[in-house]
Amino acid sequence: MTDPLVISTAFIIGLLGSTHCIGMCGGIAAAVAINTRTDGSRPIMLLAGYNIGRISSYMLAGALLGLIGSAVATGISGLIMRTFAGLLLIAMGLYISQWWTGLTRLEKLGGHLWRHIQPLASRLMPVKTLPQSLMLGMAWGWLPCGLVYSTLLWASAAGSWQQSSLLMLGFGLGTLPAMLATGLLAQQIRQFMQKRWTRQVAGLLVIAFGIFTLPLMGFFHTFH
Repeated sequence: MTDPLVISTAFIIGLLGSTHCIGMCGGIAAAVAINTRTDGSRPIMLLAGYNIGRISSYMLAGALLGLIGSAVATGISGLIMRTFAGLLLIAMGLYISQWWTGLTRLEKLGGHLWRHIQPLASRLMPVKTLPQSLMLGMAWGWLPCGLVYSTLLWASAAGSWQQSSLLMLGFGLGTLPAMLATGLLAQQIRQFMQKRWTRQVAGLLVIAFGIFTLPLMGFFHTFH
């Protein structure tokens, strides 16, 4: 499990998956960038604060699920865990490309938690200070998102809470370029990243990661 579950892979998943993230979080990132600032903070500083908060929540969620995953993994063979991770990556690729949207069912599960967090996030708008942007990002990191949830499940198979948290850090950093660019150049970036062919190419690459992760590919690699 440790070979395919590396931070660089998580970063690429986040980078490719950001075609979906723009649709989910692009609007809030743009709103953070254009709001009037009262403490002299520049748009890039507010966007950075928002994204630091968002990624921090990803890491916290990764650590919590990693604890559960590491406990479960003690009674499950590495073959089953690797299969689980590979199938999740394939599902993520299908979700990003919009060929199959079954992962949206995961979003419904997170809706119960989001109902309690959303009022807090709403009170932080409009963002005018750096601390506000940081807190908004921490709240927004719990927004129900099939891609984030499936990545969390994938990361939970890493075997430890530390590695699960690091994988979510890698995923969050992968989404960072698109989120920063969306906040500063909202219309141009949104149009490119949400083109059908862009999403499909990104989805195919994630599916390829999933196929490579499956134990069958490891068998062929060992055979050769």
